[in-house]
Amino acid sequence: MRIVYNSEAALEKARVRVGLVGTGYAAKFRAEALLHDERSHIVAVVGHTREKTETFAREYQIKVLSTWQELVEREDIDLVTISTINRDHGAIARAALANGKHVIIEYPLSLDVVEAEELIALAKAQKKLLHVEHLELLGGLHQALKQNLAKIGEIFYARYSTINPQNPAPRKWTYNHELFGFPLIGALSRLHRFIDLFGTVFTVNCHQRYWEIEPEYYQTCLCTSQLCFDSGLLAQVVYGKGESIWQSERKFEVHGEKGGLIFDGDTGIFVQPGETTSIEVGSRRGLFAKDTSMVLDHLFDGTPLYVTPEESLYTLKVADTAQRAAQTGLTMFMKDTLDKS
Repeated sequence: MRIVYNSEAALEKARVRVGLVGTGYAAKFRAEALLHDERSHIVAVVGHTREKTETFAREYQIKVLSTWQELVEREDIDLVTISTINRDHGAIARAALANGKHVIIEYPLSLDVVEAEELIALAKAQKKLLHVEHLELLGGLHQALKQNLAKIGEIFYARYSTINPQNPAPRKWTYNHELFGFPLIGALSRLHRFIDLFGTVFTVNCHQRYWEIEPEYYQTCLCTSQLCFDSGLLAQVVYGKGESIWQSERKFEVHGEKGGLIFDGDTGIFVQPGETTSIEVGSRRGLFAKDTSMVLDHLFDGTPLYVTPEESLYTLKVADTAQRAAQTGLTMFMKDTLDKS
């Protein structure tokens, strides 16, 4: 996967040539990070709407292309970043890898587990980088959790809730069944935090509900999932957004035999008998720059990344199992899911 050059002089001048797919929030932060790193050069961008794409391209002084198919076939692009609707992630990544490009993709790698497995195999066959971004692992809250877990002894329960009221709900792709995907696949980081902290999953249960007045778009989504880990730990994920939810919440709590860690918004506390201690939580700013820098370090120097595609794939399998649990009303065993793959 490493980019190799013949001399030190060539290495000093070498720059990775980048094509961007997407012009939204993530794409903008990715472009800023690439722009400020002298090892990269942004060549072109393709977006959903022509006017927005042209505005984006003017800001970063790059070419506008009509289709992502055209972008992945260009010989003057080495790396493709994919920051667009979830539905298209797999197809774009497959085409980019098949055309010999390195790939950075915002999670999820694909909405389909089999396709995700095929993409990882293709990247290895092509000897190209496939990096699934998981910024939540780099953030201050997750790092503070990791640093303080040992204080609370054996952990028996964890809960993570992200509730986002929006009234009126926007008529955008994140509220579209096909474009966003099943809630815990589209919002894969909710499960990925747990799996990074607590390991492999034994059983999965899940329930979801939509409020909608048309088949494609919904106004409200509420999804709850219960995980039992191989360690015996019980965990609950609550994900909700839209019009019929009235109080915002971003809370992560972990309870153990010696105390609890409670993170509410950007503040954290360590609770133990008769004492509560505040925990410093680092900023969420600058994470795209950190991720991008680590990718370029990997390409130029071969340094390891903070997350592997296989780790993201395992979480995708848990999310896919949660989807089947929601559809059937049954508790699912992860062993059965893994045996089939």
